Amino acid sequence: MRRHTENPQWRETFICECGKSFINWAHLNSHQRSHTGEKPYCCEQCGKCFSESGTLSNHQRTHTGEKPYSCDQCGERFAQSGSLTIHQRTHTGEKPYACDQCEKRFITSSHLRRHQRTHTGEKPHLCDECGKSFTRAGALASHRKTHTGEKPYSCDLCGKSFVQSGQLTSHQRTHTGAKPYGCDQCSERFTQSATLANHQRTHTGEKPYGCNLCERASLSRGT
Repeated sequence: MRRHTENPQWRETFICECGKSFINWAHLNSHQRSHTGEKPYCCEQCGKCFSESGTLSNHQRTHTGEKPYSCDQCGERFAQSGSLTIHQRTHTGEKPYACDQCEKRFITSSHLRRHQRTHTGEKPHLCDECGKSFTRAGALASHRKTHTGEKPYSCDLCGKSFVQSGQLTSHQRTHTGAKPYGCDQCSERFTQSATLANHQRTHTGEKPYGCNLCERASLSRGT
């Protein structure tokens, strides 16, 4: 369906049967694949198919290793522009996603959803080997490797292997010396976001980890 909008330019609007509107036919056509399930763009390397050509282009970088998007603050490179945008928030301190239960803020919407499960107790991702459940799909995928012993991410400088790609990325900074996570309260910098989060509690005084045997609380787990 198409209709004219009421603005002075009489811009044409294309409307899906679900009610969403788009400024051109191509955008509408792409959206309609979310209803039909059509995935016409397929990777020649692995055969995986996608509904949009841009998503295929992003996927193909997992084969080529291309990382065309570079952070102008620390030089770290990314395969997708969205990943760069999220990374840059570690420099600016921007946290646009707020929890409506406790007002804690997060860099990404996925981090917010994961946090909200600490309020609901939901653990939707279940291991079919041992029955253990997890709040995140990524945590389940990593856990499954404890059953298989798989460590697919290998450092090309020293050969050390890791269960998770994030562990490899953190490890590689021991070679490069990169510390992309900076504290907005002082000049300290860190190789990992989790280490930065622990450090920031020295400024806020927050002690979120309580002992279930006594009343003692600590800044981080295991202390």
